[in-house]
Amino acid sequence: MGVVLSESEWTARRDAHAERVRRWTGPHHERKAAGRKHPVLDFLFSYYSHRPSRLERWHPGPGVVLEGDAALSYLKWPVYRRTADGVALDVEAFARERANTVVFAGRLLAATAERAPRLGCFGLHEWAMVYRQRPEQVRHDAWPLRLGSEGTDRVVESQRVQCGHFDAFRFFTPDARPRNALQPTRETQVELEQPGCLHANMDLFKWAYKLDPATPSELVADCFELAARIRELDMRASPYDLAGLGYGPVRIETAEGRAEYARQQAGFAEAAAPLRARLIELTRLLGAVLVTAR
Repeated sequence: MGVVLSESEWTARRDAHAERVRRWTGPHHERKAAGRKHPVLDFLFSYYSHRPSRLERWHPGPGVVLEGDAALSYLKWPVYRRTADGVALDVEAFARERANTVVFAGRLLAATAERAPRLGCFGLHEWAMVYRQRPEQVRHDAWPLRLGSEGTDRVVESQRVQCGHFDAFRFFTPDARPRNALQPTRETQVELEQPGCLHANMDLFKWAYKLDPATPSELVADCFELAARIRELDMRASPYDLAGLGYGPVRIETAEGRAEYARQQAGFAEAAAPLRARLIELTRLLGAVLVTAR
């Protein structure tokens, strides 16, 4: 038998989780209703496909039984079942349903965790995404480029671009792609992903929600919170002038800015490590259930 939570215990955790994430979902709902775009924070709800309503929803994770009549509401999701003590996640049913995701996420996360962080990219991926673009082509065209188009291009041309993250590289402009020291593909993702990469660490949120509702919601929120912090550095180090939104630049075109970027990058790698370890543990638990069920 797993951990049994009384109705008062688990509803308190449910409510605390919803309150925690409304720090981000509430303003997002307000911006969307008003038709306002945010070049930093919208990414967390547009690039990542986990809807705000799902982020606010609480799930206990494997091995937890929910007591009380309120727990019956969880039976609307097929991967929950009744037990003698209440309602719990049907871990075997979930593992079978998401087997491919469990296996791939486990491989990717474990391979990434085994590598030492590399800190020499300096956030040039955002610069490569606007390299040699006309102003109307720039993704966040409502916000000016700090150095203008020509100045931005010169930074790309004067630095060594070495992005190994496929989901960042695929947004490089055609002229920028040959300048990258690596040519990552989806097939080489497990080989190239490394724990110093801002996007690999933001993506912990993606793997957390792709394993939802097996991922305990507190872990999903931990990964989301880290992604929100990393996204701020990602865009402060970008070519955009976001001072009007309160984001002072990290000027990676200077030696001082590159040193500051690497310092914060190392801090995020350290913060991501225990979250990655918890997700690896979850994939191993689910993988073990798959093996047993065969």
